[in-house]
Amino acid sequence: MTVASAIHKCSKKKAYTGLMELLIPMVISAVAVLATLIYTSYLDIRDRRVPFIHWLPMLAVGICCTSYLLWQTTANLSLVFGYLSLVASFLYADYLDNRGRTDSLGLTLYYRKASIGYYLALVLILPALSWFVLAPSLNLQLVAWYGMFAGILGYVSYMEYMGKFEDNPKKQRKKQETNMAEAISRWYFVLVVISLAIASFYMITNGSWKLNDSLFIVLPAVFALVFYVFGRMHLFGGADAWALIFISFCIPTFPFTPLLGNTPLGFLAFSVLINALLLNLVAPLGIFVINIVRGNRAPLMYMFFGFPVKGETIQQEWGFVMEDFEEKKGVVSRKFIGFWDAIKRMYAGEGRVYTKDLREHPEEFTSELAIYKKAGTVWISYAVPFIIPITAGFVTAIIFGDFLLAITRFFFQGA
Repeated sequence: MTVASAIHKCSKKKAYTGLMELLIPMVISAVAVLATLIYTSYLDIRDRRVPFIHWLPMLAVGICCTSYLLWQTTANLSLVFGYLSLVASFLYADYLDNRGRTDSLGLTLYYRKASIGYYLALVLILPALSWFVLAPSLNLQLVAWYGMFAGILGYVSYMEYMGKFEDNPKKQRKKQETNMAEAISRWYFVLVVISLAIASFYMITNGSWKLNDSLFIVLPAVFALVFYVFGRMHLFGGADAWALIFISFCIPTFPFTPLLGNTPLGFLAFSVLINALLLNLVAPLGIFVINIVRGNRAPLMYMFFGFPVKGETIQQEWGFVMEDFEEKKGVVSRKFIGFWDAIKRMYAGEGRVYTKDLREHPEEFTSELAIYKKAGTVWISYAVPFIIPITAGFVTAIIFGDFLLAITRFFFQGA
């Protein structure tokens, strides 16, 4: 019995008992996720920051529930440990990538270095159990991919232990020899997930895992990797990216059939993202209307994503500055930051002025604050945390289903 069919196609004979056994773990996980999303949305609105520790209770509940679901529907320990390998790899990568979190968790640098070896051992043991010990048959090609998986994580762990990765990216760019270390530190995990995905393919081809069952490892792996990369490129907020990643881990499928019907793959996290994006379209339209009513004028694109604020009070606002300013002979000139230029700055993690930084570190932005006051007004982007649409997308996806799929079905059926 596959995970999807077990949930959505229970036999009539065991419909009630079978469905309840499968519903309960996903419903419990959904409640934990919803409670966490509501609380982290509050934190993001208040502080524009969500400490990672607040995700851990939800993860503990979700991982246990999903592992139980996989075991109940497949009785395949190899698959269960494959799922745990994926989750552990992401958590370990985050642990390595956020070395600055040591102080916030009250850990000493010595303890952090000592713990790397234990965490690495756990991350390496889980796939070894899944691919070699618990698998009914052995595929020798997996040895090479396991070697790649272990080699990459081992090398990065060693570099981290030795302090080879620089915390400050600006310092990294000063020396040519550190650029390679920066690239490895930033992108190694892409190869790690590719190794896991290819290993999953081999587990399918040798009959260790059923195709439909393995989708609940492969789909979260691909989905989570995309948003992990977006987060590393600063194209997505850290809390927003982790919210979507953890939803895919904690609730890989719909806990029950939504009102608008099932999706083809039954992958909940993708429907959450689609609904969040559609719901988030309301904000730009509202901003555009407000700008028109108030008589604010700017190039069309900026009318949807920003608004002017007083330069004297910009520190009290939330958002990123959308203009570049220059003063020559007492005359202030200004221009909007181009789309691709903004993308480059987001990727580099510098060159963008955040009003939160103006408020918390005014001494570092004395010249900017002075020129903003002279300019009179400054256009900033709207700063509604995307985790709020994610929360709304989660609720609507659970209850109604995928809005885009429902709209597509409506038009095609109508045609």
